[in-house]
Amino acid sequence: MLEGLQWLIDPARALRVAGNSGISQARTRLGWEPLRQLHDAVVKPIAVAATRGAWYARWRLVSLDGSTMDVADEQANDEAFGRPGASRGSSAFPQFRFVSLVENGTHVLFGTRMSPYATGENTLAKDVLGALDGGMLCLADRGFFGYEMWRQALATKAQLLWRMKKNAVLPCDKRLV
Repeated sequence: MLEGLQWLIDPARALRVAGNSGISQARTRLGWEPLRQLHDAVVKPIAVAATRGAWYARWRLVSLDGSTMDVADEQANDEAFGRPGASRGSSAFPQFRFVSLVENGTHVLFGTRMSPYATGENTLAKDVLGALDGGMLCLADRGFFGYEMWRQALATKAQLLWRMKKNAVLPCDKRLV
């Protein structure tokens, strides 16, 4: 990391290096908000025209998806994130939930939002959709479809290809074949 910074600033200029825990201490003082702002400003789709699997016609292929991750089994994490239920009480580790847009060709996760385990994916997805734009074709699983979410995604000008629950009743305006 230091070499990259040295190159960006001035190779001839000497840089002072923080101690082993300096970055960790600074992050603790600042909190999580600046890291989220940095992520949103820097982490973007990176596919070029030749990237395999990244494009369909003129649209960048992205997928809306969510998951959970285990975090260290510590009381602070328990309080911040909670644990999912298990057959005998609760799971072995606290977990956080996240939803992201994923650039299909590169697997870059962008627009990511995280929260305690108890927060639903659809709640997080509402904030993630703002990272879509008119040059994207967004794929999503059936759990994300809902009228309000669909309208919000359409407002970004992205093209949408979302699975529906099999019991969804959709009127047929015109049969094409």
